[in-house]
Amino acid sequence: METDRGTVLRVLREADWDEWYGTLYRAFGWPPAQPEDRELHRSLLDFDRGLATWDGDRIVGTTGSFAFRMTVPGGAAVPAAGVTMVSVAATHRRRGVLTSMMRRQLDDTRALGEPLAVLTASEPAIYGRFGYGAATYRLSAQIDTSRVTLDLPPGTDDVRLRYAAPADVLDACEAVYAALVPRRPGMLVRRPGWERAGLLDTEIARGGASALQCVVAERDGEVTGYARFRTEAGWTEGGADGTVRVADLAALDPATEAALWRFLCGIDLMTTVAVEARPVDDSWQHLVSDIRRCRPRVRDECFVRLVDVGTALASRTYQTPVDVVLEVEDAFCPWNAGRWRLTGDAKGATCERTTQAAELSLSVRELGAAYLGGVSLASLAAAGRVRELRGGALAEASVGFGSAVAPWLPHGF
Repeated sequence: METDRGTVLRVLREADWDEWYGTLYRAFGWPPAQPEDRELHRSLLDFDRGLATWDGDRIVGTTGSFAFRMTVPGGAAVPAAGVTMVSVAATHRRRGVLTSMMRRQLDDTRALGEPLAVLTASEPAIYGRFGYGAATYRLSAQIDTSRVTLDLPPGTDDVRLRYAAPADVLDACEAVYAALVPRRPGMLVRRPGWERAGLLDTEIARGGASALQCVVAERDGEVTGYARFRTEAGWTEGGADGTVRVADLAALDPATEAALWRFLCGIDLMTTVAVEARPVDDSWQHLVSDIRRCRPRVRDECFVRLVDVGTALASRTYQTPVDVVLEVEDAFCPWNAGRWRLTGDAKGATCERTTQAAELSLSVRELGAAYLGGVSLASLAAAGRVRELRGGALAEASVGFGSAVAPWLPHGF
């Protein structure tokens, strides 16, 4: 496929992987890839879902996607293209390279029958013009364990913890993760091979901290949770001042989750627990004695794009009954544009084309932001991004689109 600027867009060939991957790393300003990272990414990427933009004999643009399934409100796992490894060489900016790759990728995603495309953005301002909306957010914190105590729920003392080599308990940890996937929108069903990503332990990943450690939680002989973490020693004139860096934590019940947080907050010689990329409604916020001493921060994480509006909206459920006609604007994927009647409740939904009068007007970007239930249509309307055309339609749809738990993307891709 030749673009209007003289470059050529082709499906990635396995023989071109090294140059393609090197182009990506140069564009992001990263140090040379660690062998473990390179091998893992090569093994996970479907080459027929990768795209390379060529200028003569050099690759100047990269993108790809993973064939994921993402949990949506109601618990269904919906096919989603996990857009990844997007880059444009600095020599070819402002020449339409990214637009041509996004155009081809969304066309291919539609042809594959995947109603969603999702991504994490290095620069969030880029992807709105292609119809992606910020749908999940991540919580980070620095918990000052020298000044914060925990108020633990009943049953915490019944949970047994033990150290284990991360690889030795991988299957048990993956079983816990799999059990949690249907409970929270935005989580990804792990494809074979993705379990290895959580065990990567290169020097770059450690960042000066220890090797990856793991503690598993058990009750009645069954694994009910786990935490993966690193410790980083630190000392001041006043004594030990180390940091526990939490890489991953999962639990099947409140007592197990509390037991894991108690353990992390009580490791000897550590005075800070560094938490990254957790759900914004994570339970530890209600266990700590002083949230201000935890310095919580929230940032955008997963951007969602509805590739097939009708299928996507019909694939999730709604907290309260909705019956609304949406006027959808979608200049980049015009097959979505027009009026859709969405009818649904907690049991299921339908979404079909209609000629009825529109009751809410919005772009596909706002639909993507609200799709997983973490961003309200009412808040988007307050910013002028959603227009109410029938009195009461906004309140009904905004409540219906919500989720009882915050959507969360558990890991990057």
